[in-house]
Amino acid sequence: MEKAMHQTHGMGYAEYSRHHDKRMEVEKSREMDYRKSQMIVNEFERKVIR
Repeated sequence: MEKAMHQTHGMGYAEYSRHHDKRMEVEKSREMDYRKSQMIVNEFERKVIR
């Protein structure tokens, strides 16, 4: 998990847990990634259903 956190967000879990502002940046990024993936899934489903 530590390595993935470093690769994805450029910080370790300890830094993530200590700094509220950095935690919020990471969570905002995760939310954006989730929304993008949902848009892709919806687009795919729309094309497959037709």
